[in-house]
Amino acid sequence: MLPLADLRRAVKNALSFASAQADVEEVEVFASTGANLTVRLNYTSHIPSNGVEEPKSTESYGLGIRASFRTPGGVRTGFGSEPTDLSLEGAARALGKARSGAVSDAEYVSLPKLDSALQATPTPTQMKNAAPANYDPAVVRIGGKGLVDAGWRMMDRALDSFQSSEDLMGLTGSAEKMTELGLILGGDVVMFQDRMAIASTHIPKVQSEQNTLIMSFATAMVESQQSKGSGWSVVSKLADFNGEAAAEAARNAIASIGGQRIPSGNYKVILGPQPVAEILEWVLMPGLSLDMFFAGASPFMGKLGQMVASEDFSLYDSGGDPSLPSYKSITDEGLPTGRTDLIRNGKLSGMLSDYYNYQRILNDPAGREKLGVAPADALQSIAPRNGFRPGNGGGRDFGAAPGAISSNLVIEGSQGRTQEELFRLVGDGVYIGRIWYTYPVNGITSGDFSGTIIGDSYLIKDGKLAAPLKPNTVRMNDNVLRLINNTLGIASQHRATVRWSSDQVTWAPEIAIESFGLEEISEYMDGV
Repeated sequence: MLPLADLRRAVKNALSFASAQADVEEVEVFASTGANLTVRLNYTSHIPSNGVEEPKSTESYGLGIRASFRTPGGVRTGFGSEPTDLSLEGAARALGKARSGAVSDAEYVSLPKLDSALQATPTPTQMKNAAPANYDPAVVRIGGKGLVDAGWRMMDRALDSFQSSEDLMGLTGSAEKMTELGLILGGDVVMFQDRMAIASTHIPKVQSEQNTLIMSFATAMVESQQSKGSGWSVVSKLADFNGEAAAEAARNAIASIGGQRIPSGNYKVILGPQPVAEILEWVLMPGLSLDMFFAGASPFMGKLGQMVASEDFSLYDSGGDPSLPSYKSITDEGLPTGRTDLIRNGKLSGMLSDYYNYQRILNDPAGREKLGVAPADALQSIAPRNGFRPGNGGGRDFGAAPGAISSNLVIEGSQGRTQEELFRLVGDGVYIGRIWYTYPVNGITSGDFSGTIIGDSYLIKDGKLAAPLKPNTVRMNDNVLRLINNTLGIASQHRATVRWSSDQVTWAPEIAIESFGLEEISEYMDGV
């Protein structure tokens, strides 16, 4: 991966070059380099397999330029990028692409500036006084052997859990016969290495940042018993990675042996961290983005400052917290990050925003109607702290234009319940631990969603886990707006949770829900 100094130098030179062009009104230069290191796990007890395979890496670097151009027909704006070339020739090609693709945009105001709303946010200089927790030189230096070793660390932990299980021994009678059970483990270890630099006409001093992140995912199965379990972890430093995700997956697969079916109906449920993150990120969060308000497509139109959820429910993005793994001190627009309260004690308090949408809602004649208050009176609620350029699979991508993206999404309850309290509140119901293929239905504005429960789930009787739920036998059909308004309790303990192919981290607690729609899947669709 290229040194940070190379990116900074390239940005400085490209900004000077682009600013000197006669038709350039204003310009922003963004450079990034990133690497994704992945090793896959593939173990089957009854079919020859390598256990750890497919160690691979992808790396990219380049320049992206946003600019506005003076033309006889008025100001036009465009974006262009150039991969694998940080020279002035590469900058000239990127600028040329921006010029050839430039369009007239009546809603465009300017490239990002540090205005009064953002001056109140902690600046990058202030952030540097806190030691960031999300950069580890050891991750940058790891190399192929270190990556493979990380995969074997996960595999060894899973096999130890399988081999030491008294439950599995009871099914086979001996360790030698355990292969007959069809023990399976799959998953990934993914390591991100990320560096960026940015400068512009309005923020000419070059700013830069570097980040690392380690994510691991594992799914384990006892095939003969149609049981499945999963595990995951998110850390920023190599010393904190221990392979526990695979051991967790193996234990959960064993615990789900003998799973039961349940009929369709409305149940009291506890959503585990993974379902909470999945439902909120796929279904709720699009409606909390400022561009959706501008388009009139949010379920919360006109409700800024009004109650939209239970008083016990709070949700905020904390991109500027140095103690969290997806911490970033500056956005990919060169602006300071910070905390954005989205829902505070049930009240709609803010939106994720990038600078372009921030400016156009400020100049929108229908802005008051769309938000519920005058945009000029809600600057902190709509401040552009989330203008990031997400890459395919995570990281920062020079070839992407900024959009409103969360960094560290945190869900909190005002009462700080323990897990035991949640189970007592539910009494009889269902614990949902792992879901997949979750998607909105009937449009974002409706809040309706569907998805399948695929593992780590149990029946609850008398406030305690009673029996495993058979994987892939129940679908969820409910509404996220109803969900956040019908919470029985929210646990105080959080778990860092990520969706596959993303580096956005959701700090998700367990949440108890009063009534949740579940639909039995036909036995003919059964299986793992």
